[in-house]
Amino acid sequence: MAFTAKDVQTLRQSTGAGMMDAKKALEANDGDFEAAKQWLREKGLAASSNRGDRENTQGVVALVVNGNVGAIVKLKSETDFVAGSDQFKQEAATLAELVAAKGEAAVAERASILDDLKIVLKENIELGTVARIEAAPGNVIGSYLHIQGGRGVNAVLVEMSGASDELAHDVAVHIGFARPKYLSRDKVPADVLDRERATLEALSRNEGKPEAALPKIVEGRINGFFKDVALLEQPYAKDDKQSVKQIIGSATIVNYAQVEIG
Repeated sequence: MAFTAKDVQTLRQSTGAGMMDAKKALEANDGDFEAAKQWLREKGLAASSNRGDRENTQGVVALVVNGNVGAIVKLKSETDFVAGSDQFKQEAATLAELVAAKGEAAVAERASILDDLKIVLKENIELGTVARIEAAPGNVIGSYLHIQGGRGVNAVLVEMSGASDELAHDVAVHIGFARPKYLSRDKVPADVLDRERATLEALSRNEGKPEAALPKIVEGRINGFFKDVALLEQPYAKDDKQSVKQIIGSATIVNYAQVEIG
């Protein structure tokens, strides 16, 4: 099957391949455009396989809220230059919309697109954390997206019951900056708590604290630990004289998710 210079240019634009590579692909596949595209993709993936062990700590987080459903997708790259590109940010946004509409597993539908993106952008691009919250009837979803350098780098979703949209948003902002690891003290895994208690006991003993006073001292420090890691225990970001639990009053935080770059 014959092909023209225009066909080569079209294939080049479609795949991001070099001009000579596009020509070779069409020659190797008798001018069959789709076969040439697949040939380039395979060759490109083989060439990019060495990128797989490169560190990809940059990227973008995309956040979408549609009605009672919120979704966050993290798309990872090697450099902030690629992370800030329109093509990269658009793909992250498309993935977030897909997750909101169909669920977390729906990202598989874009697997070949992500493979192509590795070729076009020439970096170790990888799908990172994916989160989705579907609020129960009557509940509200609050969200927050921190933008830095023109791209999302810190995204939060929170589901609340008995709360206004404004309160849910304020709680999402707090989570964005306070980075709680758990919703409440009773959600802290027992093994995590045991390790922390043992560490604090050893620390207190090494500081020369009286043995008889250790239980009380350790318990006080454990309460400080909860204020660091448990959302409801944390001092509220806008008024540190009150905890998040006090700020939300009779409202309830049902669930939350936070995804960051780095």
